[in-house]
Amino acid sequence: MDSILRVGVVGTGAIGRTHIERINTKLQGARVVAVSDVNLEFGKKVAQQYGCRFFGDGLALITSPEVDAVVVTTIDAFHEEFVLASIQANKHVFVEKPLSPELAGCKRIVDAEMKGGKKLVQVGFMRRYDAGYQQLKKIVEEKTYGEPLLLHCAHRNHSVPDDYTTPMAVENSMIHEIDVLRWLLSEEYDTAEVVLPKKTKHAHEGLADPQVLILTTKSGVRIDVEAFVNCHYGYDIKCEVVCEDGIVNLPEPANAIVRTNASRITPICRDWSERFVDAYNVEFQAWINATLVGRVDGPTSWDGYVGALTSTAASIARDTRTVQKVPSESCPKFYRNS
Repeated sequence: MDSILRVGVVGTGAIGRTHIERINTKLQGARVVAVSDVNLEFGKKVAQQYGCRFFGDGLALITSPEVDAVVVTTIDAFHEEFVLASIQANKHVFVEKPLSPELAGCKRIVDAEMKGGKKLVQVGFMRRYDAGYQQLKKIVEEKTYGEPLLLHCAHRNHSVPDDYTTPMAVENSMIHEIDVLRWLLSEEYDTAEVVLPKKTKHAHEGLADPQVLILTTKSGVRIDVEAFVNCHYGYDIKCEVVCEDGIVNLPEPANAIVRTNASRITPICRDWSERFVDAYNVEFQAWINATLVGRVDGPTSWDGYVGALTSTAASIARDTRTVQKVPSESCPKFYRNS
């Protein structure tokens, strides 16, 4: 492999373009040399903008000798197809969450990667790279304030479009908490439950909002995650870890305090891209560095699969108004110590 990683991006929507921008202008060791999109005219314009070769077929991009590694930022339904193709082509692939929208699809990717005998897939769970979560992780691991007992978390969006559905609160929004809290505590989930409180007037007719996901870990740590995706005040991520000898909160983003109109205001973020821009940069630089030496250092296919196991159990719990056991599967040796 060249000292510069030649990257092909499949899917040139908003997040695809931001990743192209960061790889080509902010990070070191890689360059996006090819893009593909089902919207041919739009994809061609993006390719022209960034001086890339355009492929009308994402599979052709993946198999091209001009491409060393692949980034998949298509809509969720196509993740499995392009990740499997990357594995078949023996190329490292970064795929935005979810690994696949279907649990069975996640399992097929895990099986294909293990059959190939080499870890190639990283899933885009960027929260693990956020400086605040890294601080929490260190405190929890070192047991600075004793064992964690409870976690109180929130995932709030200003608003969501009309095509945002009730299941998406778990499967597309709180999937980030499902992953990062498992990583934070270094243990697996035992049960999942979803409670539907009184509905906000800002949610469209078919959407239950807010929702509360309740998880219990194998050791008994109790976690509640509020998803309020029409809070109408901004984008707000909360995580409070209640330990035996102290309470630790996720730091707020560093924003200037403004004094105006007889008020003291601390602005908050407007959306996910603003809140986690630094985490995305750290995540992609780490992926580039690891890929150049043939490693996967970040969240693996197994992490994506376990996230899907948990979100599937949570969705069943929501629809049946029950507490569901999260299926317990031992991590294959292939993925241990990743």
